[in-house]
Amino acid sequence: MKVILIMIGLLITIQSFSKDKPNIILFLVDDLGYFDLSCTGSNFYETPNIDNLASSGIQFANAYVSHPRCTPSRYSIQTGKYPAREGIPGRPEQMKLAETTVAEVLQNSGYTTFFAGKWHLGKTETHWPQNQGYDINVGGCHAGAPPSYFFPYNVKREGDKSNHRNIVGLDEGIDGEYLTDRLTDETIKFIRSHKKETFFAVLAHYAVHTPLQAKKEKISKYEKKLESMSFEGPEFTMKDGSTKMRQDNAIYAAMIESMDESLGKLVNVLKQEKIYENTVIVFTSDHGGLSNRGIKSKRPLATSNLPLRAGKGHVYEGGIKVPFIVYYPGVVQSGESTNQLTINTDIFPTLLDIADIPLQSENHLDGVSMLPAIKGGKPFERKLLWHSPVGRPESTGDENASAIRIGDFKLIDYYDTQNTELYDLSTDPYETTNLMTAKKELGNALHTKLENWKKDINAVHKKTKK
Repeated sequence: MKVILIMIGLLITIQSFSKDKPNIILFLVDDLGYFDLSCTGSNFYETPNIDNLASSGIQFANAYVSHPRCTPSRYSIQTGKYPAREGIPGRPEQMKLAETTVAEVLQNSGYTTFFAGKWHLGKTETHWPQNQGYDINVGGCHAGAPPSYFFPYNVKREGDKSNHRNIVGLDEGIDGEYLTDRLTDETIKFIRSHKKETFFAVLAHYAVHTPLQAKKEKISKYEKKLESMSFEGPEFTMKDGSTKMRQDNAIYAAMIESMDESLGKLVNVLKQEKIYENTVIVFTSDHGGLSNRGIKSKRPLATSNLPLRAGKGHVYEGGIKVPFIVYYPGVVQSGESTNQLTINTDIFPTLLDIADIPLQSENHLDGVSMLPAIKGGKPFERKLLWHSPVGRPESTGDENASAIRIGDFKLIDYYDTQNTELYDLSTDPYETTNLMTAKKELGNALHTKLENWKKDINAVHKKTKK
């Protein structure tokens, strides 16, 4: 009898310990550029729910991703490591089961874990979310984009020549339902059924990745909006491949609005269930917007990242700088902002810190907790590193490159062509003036640090395929 009472007491203690921790929602968008929100400056896209989240939380003005493409960036979110450590991209792009993910740590600390949407970190089911720390997985598989955003999701639209893989686990649905809405509804079901538990939920939208497909009524809204707008200069410029100069795609704008509505629905449910004030929400993107293509390419471009340079695939700011918002009730004052440098390897330790779980530096090797910055602390120095060894000059117009940022200075090394560029982002955030000649000593020092890091991690190097 005494043993039973002790066990019951222990169970109650564990449950109480768990409920003292906040719920955590990671809202991850695909291919969303830094300026693709009205709260960051877009005059075309409308994101009232994201704007409200920003006005209730803290915005990071200097948030980056570890790589300007999907799989390597998502690897960093889950592991807290630079993808170059594992040769991603370059070697088989699959997260090893031996990796300790942020979900596994939270799960082992009493969190019920949930994943919905784009995973893109393994070719087979053994490497999907349900085997990497998530109790429930909805639609997370090898697919990097849906064949269709409208049900049935695995049936391509007529004329679509993309090679998007099938989404596994969403075979049943209502004809014509929209994928962004479906993933939101699945997340809401999870929240309602686990509201008495402490949960970690990842809603990783396939939106706003291609194929560009949206609801007709929303497309019409933005087509009408475009009629009242005017643009100066050409639609494209031949720089960094071909660069889109305007935010004028009504379908993309409609996709963004549906994604924004998704966040609004989640917030409303949290309020209805009276758990909004005990839930941390992290909003971000996996890399910059699709704004560039090879000069000979005719692929449709979704957006413009201007005045940031370039976009998806590039290690210029347009490819790696992203929106990053944290809503943390009781900790963050409404409408705060910080200039703290951060990169998405930091999400892992930051969430552990928020959950009051001891940090695990042996796992999140390249991540640093941003909780001090979230609490309003002074910015501290970070060294940020990038390695992109599988350029796609024909697709997105980028070449093989590595980069490093320390303080305000950022160096980019196009090592195949031995071309090095140095920028002072405090005075030239749009990377227009190469200072490599003017500040040769500084440039060489940064280049040495970058080379030493690549040697330490045995970085992959491949010649760009022309």
